[in-house]
Amino acid sequence: MYATMLMKRLTLRVQQRYEIIFATAFTLSFLLLHTVIVHAQGNLMIYPKRVVFDGSKRTQDLGLANTGADTATYQVSFVQVRMKEDGSFENIEQPDSGQSFASANLRIFPRTVTIAPKESQAVKLQAINTGSLPPGEYRSHVYFRAVPAPLPAGETPMRPKDTSNLEVKLVPVFGVTIPVIIRVGADSTLVVISDMDLDFKDPKQPQVMFALNRSGNMSAYGDLTIDYISPSGQRTRAAAVKGVAVYTPLLKRKVRIDLDNTAKLNYHQGRLEVSYETASGKPATLAKQEMFLR
Repeated sequence: MYATMLMKRLTLRVQQRYEIIFATAFTLSFLLLHTVIVHAQGNLMIYPKRVVFDGSKRTQDLGLANTGADTATYQVSFVQVRMKEDGSFENIEQPDSGQSFASANLRIFPRTVTIAPKESQAVKLQAINTGSLPPGEYRSHVYFRAVPAPLPAGETPMRPKDTSNLEVKLVPVFGVTIPVIIRVGADSTLVVISDMDLDFKDPKQPQVMFALNRSGNMSAYGDLTIDYISPSGQRTRAAAVKGVAVYTPLLKRKVRIDLDNTAKLNYHQGRLEVSYETASGKPATLAKQEMFLR
């Protein structure tokens, strides 16, 4: 899941009071949390944080809750994104080689939702016409874009006293997205952990670095745990991150995680073990790797 901020309008006022409005491209960033809270005219919570259609599953209700103090309105649409090696995202219009969009085979309704404070509403997501799709994975993202609240009755926008000066007005509009995936056929995905190393640039906050290498026809998704194993064999949890994805067609995702710096663990002796396990149902190991410390 990710939060987005669209700098909605740049308004240039000249002496003749003509207005030129430029729409800027929005920037996407993802929050990998159990639930997503975004400040956008109130707080929006969405569950589930991702949707996968496979097998006979054809519909999914998305629960939206407004935990803020103001009524909020959201427009619902689909966007397409690319995952980069560092785990960040950028919006795209055309799929990369090896990537397929799901939006042509998805339906969502309603397309506009208004939620009162402390209230909730369901949005229905449906997979359609998937019987003829070739085997593989199809992914798009549902985008909930906050609609700016109108000015109160009788209130007018502020105008500059000197209309010969340039005025730049930025109106931030917030939103949140969740991935929606359609899977067809058998999953041949494999993950290997490589390039493990430690970073002691900040002696007060050591970090472990490694790469998740994905192969096969579908994305990988799971939880990461890092255990410290002392020379005597005692195991201590040093870090954990939930909901880590490697989306197609990305083959290698670089990961950097802060290690526990409160347990007085000696990261210059013993071992570190990184485990990548499925995040739903009965846990299954996707990949595991150890590193001897020195």
